[in-house]
Formats: sequence, structure tokens, C-alpha cells
Amino acid sequence: MKFINKVVLVTGGSRGIGKAAAAAFAAEGASVIVNYHTNKTAAEETLAQLNPAGKHMIYQCDAADSAETEKMIGHINSVYGKIDVAIINAGIAITHKIAEVDFNTWQDTWAKVLGVNLIGPANIMYLTARAMMKTGGGKIVAVSSRGAYRGEPDEPAYGASKAGLNSLCQSMAKALAPYKIYVSAVAPGWIVTDLAERYLNGPGGEDIKNQSPLKRAGTPEEVANAILYLASDGSEYTTGAILDVNGASYFR
Repeated sequence: MKFINKVVLVTGGSRGIGKAAAAAFAAEGASVIVNYHTNKTAAEETLAQLNPAGKHMIYQCDAADSAETEKMIGHINSVYGKIDVAIINAGIAITHKIAEVDFNTWQDTWAKVLGVNLIGPANIMYLTARAMMKTGGGKIVAVSSRGAYRGEPDEPAYGASKAGLNSLCQSMAKALAPYKIYVSAVAPGWIVTDLAERYLNGPGGEDIKNQSPLKRAGTPEEVANAILYLASDGSEYTTGAILDVNGASYFR
């Protein structure tokens, strides 16, 4: 198995893409740490589906809180002795149309979204990279978005945060290469998750699906397969890459 004896952290790992990634790494022999923020029930359900039992764990942490993140990385190192792979998946999107929200809401939304989607990942990259430097290297894969390139007029903070995340990954790919730490990202389009369900099943759902010539949204497992590749041994020359997983719905 590709990841036997590897330790893998998945932030936002209790649902959607994170859950599929956790399952994919566990199936390949990894010890998986499923990070979650508030939904402990979902995290426990995800943990129960990972085999073999007893090898994995869940950990509650607000990915936007630097102190909590530092404690989580320290705990993982104390339990497993290393982190081989970090999947940075936790993220939020909040609608804040510029013509409809007041200035306080505008500012509050930007602070919240950037805190989770960009500052949080920067902190996790720092902490996991410092741990990886002591153990000979590792892989970091972030979950970005097609919205980083095409623009998100109803959720501009989300689009900007993902564009920043792409730049962060590429900056860190250069900075960390001498330490044998490889950094990349996936940029999904519409994926069938709990968060996307209300859009996919709503009145505009068919139009969303038809953005792709495949006439459907992607699955979390398809994104997880891309993450698995980027984190695998032998993918080192893809460091700095942003891999589109959008069903040919958007080209750049």
C-alpha cells in the first residue's frame, strides 16, 4: 500500500472532500488524523469507517485559531512522532454581495473567510513544515478552488482567499524544496458535498452541472484521488502545481 507507515493529517476531514481523502489514505495504509471544528458526530462517523480500527484518531481544532492549531500539531507529534502528509482542506464560503451588505458585514465576512481559508492554512503549513524538517521531509496538499481563477462575484472573499492559497502553496513549494517538503494544491469545481447540495438540488442545479461537458458535478472521491496522487511518493516534481479537478468546466 502506498502510504503504509505514513501519518496523514486531514483538516476539515469529517465531511465531503476531507472525508473522502481520509478514507483514501486509510485504505492505502496511512494513520489518519481527522481534524474537525464543531461536528464531532460526523468526525466520529468518519473515524468509524476508517480501517484498521485503532490506528486513526479525530482531533477538534478551529483551523483559524493559531493556538489551537499549534496544540493539535504538537499532540500529533507526541502520539505518532511525525507528520508525513498534511492535507489542508478546511474552508468556508459566505455570500456577501457588495450591493447588498453593509460595511460592517463586509469587513466581518472578509476577516472570517481569510482567517479560515488563508491565515489558517499558512499557520498549518508553517507548523507541519517545521515538524517535517526534523523527520526528513513530507508532502503538503491544499484544497483550493476553481473560484481562484474565474472570480466569485457573490463570494469575493472566498475567491480571493483561494487565489491567495494558490500563491501561498507556490511560494512554499520554492521555500521548502531544499528540505524535501513538496507543496501543491487541487482546485475543484462543483463537487457533490453537503455544502453544495442546496445549489445542485436547487432551481439552478442543472445549469451548474451543465458547466461541465460531463453534465455533472464531481465526486469527493475524484478529488481525493487527485490529492492521493500529489501526496504519493514519485510525485515530487509536481511541487508547486495547482491541479484542476473541474470536469473541463473552466480552463486557465
